[in-house]
This record gives sequence, structure tokens and C-alpha cells, in this order.
Amino acid sequence: MRATLRWVHSDLRTHRGEALFIMLATAGVVVSLLLATALFGYATNPWQRVFTQSRDAHVWIHTGPSADARELAALDGVESVAGPYPTESATIASRGVRASVELRGTAARPAVGRPLLTSGRWLDDARPDGVVLESHLAAALLAEPGDVLALPGTARTLTVAGVADSAEPYYRPGERPGLVWALPSAVRAPDGEVTGLRLTDPEETDYAVQRAVTVLGAGAVSEVSTWQQARSEAQGDTRLLGQVLGLFGLGALLAAGLAVHGAIGTRIRGHLRDISVLKAIGFTPGQVVRVFLFQHVAYALLGAVAAAALTRALGSRIPGRLGDAVGVWQGLPGHTAALLAIPVGAVLFIAATTGLAAWRAGRVSPVPVSRTAAPTGGGLSGPARGALGLRLPPALVLGWHKAFPRRPRTPATVARLALPLLLIVVAMSAWATIDRFHSRPDQVGLAAALTVRPDGEVSDRDVRALFDRDPRIAAAHPGVEVAALVPGQTATIALRGLGTRQDPYPYALAEGRPARGRDEAVAGQGLLDLLDVRVGDWVRMTVGDQPQILHIVGRSIEPENAGRVISTSLDTLRENDPRLRPTLYQLRLQPGAAPREVAGDLATAARGHVDVHAVPNPVDGLSPLRGVVLGLIAILALIGIVELLTMIGGTVREGERDLLALKAVGLTPRQITAVTVTATACTTLAAVVLGTALGLPLAHWLIDAQGRSSGIGAGIAQGPSPVLLVLFGAAAVVGAAALAALPAARAAGGRLADTLSAAA
Repeated sequence: MRATLRWVHSDLRTHRGEALFIMLATAGVVVSLLLATALFGYATNPWQRVFTQSRDAHVWIHTGPSADARELAALDGVESVAGPYPTESATIASRGVRASVELRGTAARPAVGRPLLTSGRWLDDARPDGVVLESHLAAALLAEPGDVLALPGTARTLTVAGVADSAEPYYRPGERPGLVWALPSAVRAPDGEVTGLRLTDPEETDYAVQRAVTVLGAGAVSEVSTWQQARSEAQGDTRLLGQVLGLFGLGALLAAGLAVHGAIGTRIRGHLRDISVLKAIGFTPGQVVRVFLFQHVAYALLGAVAAAALTRALGSRIPGRLGDAVGVWQGLPGHTAALLAIPVGAVLFIAATTGLAAWRAGRVSPVPVSRTAAPTGGGLSGPARGALGLRLPPALVLGWHKAFPRRPRTPATVARLALPLLLIVVAMSAWATIDRFHSRPDQVGLAAALTVRPDGEVSDRDVRALFDRDPRIAAAHPGVEVAALVPGQTATIALRGLGTRQDPYPYALAEGRPARGRDEAVAGQGLLDLLDVRVGDWVRMTVGDQPQILHIVGRSIEPENAGRVISTSLDTLRENDPRLRPTLYQLRLQPGAAPREVAGDLATAARGHVDVHAVPNPVDGLSPLRGVVLGLIAILALIGIVELLTMIGGTVREGERDLLALKAVGLTPRQITAVTVTATACTTLAAVVLGTALGLPLAHWLIDAQGRSSGIGAGIAQGPSPVLLVLFGAAAVVGAAALAALPAARAAGGRLADTLSAAA
């Protein structure tokens, strides 16, 4: 054991930089995996915590006021029922911010779907105007307990008594009304009812919804929401962050393991004589294997322990959502197990990748073999001899020949170096896709910048005149959006009539063609998956008690409502109901116009008769991803540097046997240095070309696969610009050449006696 420790200590002193890089790379990989786990927990468990503690309903069914929802309690599989509660659609305003809400009349805190108060108090009969706001709605209104809310167009006011968490779908401006709990006396003009069903078997949700709609009648049901939909919306883009971190963490783990494997293999080839000496003095093959395996597992273990300690101590202090995620994750029951399992798994994986190379060290003969007996480069190839005949610089020709000799190790080296470069290209593509959502929203289904919803007191002509007076508005597309029941009546989708046949809305199509004729529509990926249909199929849905049959002629990139949207023209919907009038307008602005300023001016000019909201961009919640991408690129670059240092060290050691021959033919130390630098640059260039060629299609596939799974649909991926790729490749090649220059110069300037000793 003393001899083993002395060997490890001596080797560590000789290769301090490489050991440090291996530890840092392992630490970066483990941190990425821990943050990914934290984000997964943050995405799922907060909603699950609220759902469990509130005993929320698995299904919420909105019906008309005449429906008898009490029959639902007798359905098979229904454990308990919440309600029915009277509801009233209203608009409330606080501090200049307006929001569409659903007032829900509840006499007492319900046993099923029980809101969890976060501040304030529950409703009190002594304060009939008191209400409790759902927490997301309260945040949008900047409202706190004690604030007074106005109902525009009326003299009524409401007082915020409390704020509560709920597991129901959250408030989304212009898409989903916010939830407000009030006393039944405060619901003065009920326009419907809502009933919650808590099921004995949550997996039978679709069947329970179908039975409930059958009992009530399709015409009586206006909307259905399930616990799966609420959970999916609650996860949202945070789940995507966890997926991105997990993907790159696993890729970086693979790259780090291969880099360590290559480092051990190169070190063994460079220390064959030392290994032979170890065996000659009594080391067994098993002891030699254990020396190399112990040494590199120790490096990985130190890096993993440091990563776990830093994440545990400082993770919750990371600014933004990542810090919040780590803070929530640290309070979950499985946190300690994950904090131990992930570093142990990373160390075991690196140990497995180093096992084969260490096993090869145990097979080295105890009799030293002359390193000059088997030249690695072989004779010059025909093209190399021809290049020398053309009087090309010998250093360039010999460097190219040295980089690509006829041996199996070179492709393996190129592949190991190409892997982190490939992942960097994928990370750059993710960055470019996010920038595309911000800079070219029209290409990803976000042609409109503002949504305007007029109240019933202003005419369409007045609204149009309001838009015409503002030169910053390029186009205003009238439309309506209603909830529709899909065939089988198991889920609710969004049916949108937007634009006219003379002035169609510019949907971003990824497949098919625009909807121009009668009964033609385009649909999002989420709707196609939900109904199991394709472009070219006909679909039937129900709006209230009216059927609507549409022909899907195209697939649109649809960021809203998880892609469960089918869109046609307003003219098509008017054919079923000629009295239909626009309930919203989608505004496209002139280049350079500020949406916030236009929204404020429109609200002021309309004197409160319109509700203006900015169209939400799905990547607005992905701002932490930019920092994540930069961190991942840094980790992958670190792994690439480890592989480069390994490759450079192997190239320099293998070049020592050729040093005498190069000096004998008249090459100067500077030219000999150029041979090694050229070989390193050529190998790196091959890795860059391979990583880019494989990384671009892989990035498109991964991003589009995520788009399909989220309902947005394929067609959103954007690769880095050619200029950026060229700069990236040039930086990699120049950086590799710079790293190789110093060790190559030292080797070329070595004394003749040292050269003879190394070649012996």
C-alpha cells in the first residue's frame, strides 16, 4: 500500500493540471444533474402538495344554471362532490390592472377543493363584500388582503379578505379567468354553476367525465377541466428546464467518462516503461489495475463530493427560479436520497469507463519494450509525399500525417473530442431557438402582440375606429374563442375563429396549407394528438348544443393551451351563427412599436371599455435557461480541454521517438513545434466538423421532439447562424493550437540526452 500511495503521489505532482481538470469536470456534471433533479421536483411537487392538502377534485365541470348537478354524486367511481357552486363571470380592477374572473359562491370552506390560505382570512358573513383571491390572480392584480377591488361599469366594490392556493388551472390573462371565492350573496347575477368530482380511481378520469356529460347532457356542459390538465400547466416551462438540464447533464457525464477513459489510456501508453518497472519490482497485474483505477476514482469522488456540498450549501442562494427550485427540493422527502445517489452514480459511471483502460495497464509486460521498435506513424502516405514534392511547408505536411496515421486510435480520439463539441452545438441551437421566439415571434405562432377584448358597451365600429387612429397598429384581426367538447366529450379544447377570408390571420404553419375555404381550419399539435387525427381529416366538436364540423388542412405552431386549439376564420363560425360578433381583436404592431405603450394608450382612449393584454410568449418563463446554457457550455468546454490536454500529452510523448529523425533531416525546433501544433489543430478541426455535422440535426430533432410533447408542435427549432458556427470552430481550433504550443516547444527544445533516454 505504501508503494501504491507513493506512485499516486508522484503521478499527481507530475500531472496536477490534468487532475484538477478531471475533478472540476466531474463537479460540473454532478451539479448539473443535481439542479436537474431539483427542477423536476420543483415542477411537480408544489402542485402535488397543494392538490393533496386541499383534497382537490379530479374533475371540475361548468354547467348552465338550469342543470341539476346533484345527480353526479350517484355516479360510479365518485368518492365525493364539491358544490354545485353558483358562478358569475365578471371583470375586476385593482391599481389600474383588470382581469376576467369567475366569482364562485361558497358559504363555508369546502371539504373537497379546500383552498389553502397563504395570507389574510377566509370569508366572513359579517363582511358580505369580502372575497378570497387565488394566489396567481392576486399576483397579477398586485392585490393584498385589505385592498378594494372595483368592478368596471358598476358601482360595486369587493374587499380582499385573503389569498389562497388552489390546484385548479391557474389564471392566464386573456385565456383563463381567475378564481375568486365569495359568499353566495355576493354572486348577484349567476350565469352558471361549477361542480367538482373527487374520484376513487384518478386513472378513470376520462370515463368519469364521459359519464357525467351523459347524465347532464352535452348542451348543459360548458367546460370541463381535469387534474391532469392542471398538473401539466403547473409544470409548464420549469419541467422543460429540468429536461434540458437532465439531458445535458447525462451527455456531459458521458463525455467526462470518455475523457477520463482516454486520459488513462494515453497515460498508460506513455508510461509503459514505468509500468514494466512496477511489475519488475513485484507489483501484480491486479495491483497495477488498482493503482490507476483508485487514482482516477479518487479524482471523480473529490469532484462529486465538492459538487454535492456546494449544491447543498449554496444552491438555494442562486438568483431566480433555480434558487427557488433548490430551496423547494431541499424540503422534499426524497432530497437526501437524491443528494447521495446522484454523486455516487456519477462516480460509479466514471469508474466503469476507466476500468477497461486500467485493465489494459495490468496486461503490460514486465520486460521493457523499446518504443522505437514499433513506430506509430508508419511511413509517409502517397499524398504526404506528393505534398512534400510540391514544396509545401514540411511542418504542415508532417503535422497532417501525424494527425491522421493509419491506426484505430485516431478515430477514437476524434470521437471523444467531438462529443462535447456536439453538445455545445446543441446548446447553441437551444439558445438560438429562444432568441427566435423573442426576435421573430411571427414565425412561431405569435404574430399578434396585443389582445383587445371590448366590453358590451362599445360597438365594433367604435373599436375599429380606435385602432385606425393609432398608426402603430399594423393590422387588427377580429375573432372569437370558445370552449368546445371533443368527440366522446372527455375533454375541452379551444375553438378559435380569427380573421376573415379577405383578411386572414397569418398563422405560422409547419405542415399543410392555410385555411381559405369554407369549413377549413388549422390545428395545433396538442389537438391532433388528443384526437389522434392528421392533417386532411375531418373533426366534429360541440359548442354548447351546436355541432361544428371542420376540415383540418394545416398544422399550426400553437404555443397556447398546450396546442389544443383548432383555428378557422370568423366567417366560417358565422355560417352556423350569423349573429356572432367579435369578442376579441388580435393586434399586429408596426416594427419598433412598444406593446406596453400601445396597450396603455388604447386603454386610456377607450375610457375603460376595452381590456388590453400582451400576448404571452411561452419562452418568457425560460429566462433562466440562458444562464443554464452558458453554464453547460462552460462545463462542456472544460471537458473538451481535458480531452485536448490528454491528446496533446499523447502526441508530444509519441513524437519524442521521431525527434531525432526530424532533427537529422534539418528541421529546427520551431518547425518541430509546428508539427505537433498542426497535428493538434487538424485533429480538432476534424472533431469540430464531426460535432457540427451531427449536432445540428440532433439539436433540431431534440427541440422539435420537445415541441411535440408540449403541444406546440415540431418546426420551432432554430440552428445557430453560419457565422457563429464558423467562429465557434475557429475558436476551438485556435484554442487547441495555443494549448499545444507550450508543451510542444518544451519537447522540441529538449536536450539530446533526454531525447535519447525517452526513445530508449
